[in-house]
Amino acid sequence: MPKMKTKRCAAKRFSKTGSGKLKRNHMGGSHILSNKNRKRKRKLRSSDIVDHAD
Repeated sequence: MPKMKTKRCAAKRFSKTGSGKLKRNHMGGSHILSNKNRKRKRKLRSSDIVDHAD
């Protein structure tokens, strides 16, 4: 049986940290930024760790 291919959509969105956790970026920070306040846009720039349950 051949190896399973990696889902490229997931590979581009997530990266693995040194300890094995998954890192992701927030959605919603690329366009229509005039409606979002400064604090919200600043928080969208940071990355986040995927919860263990997911």
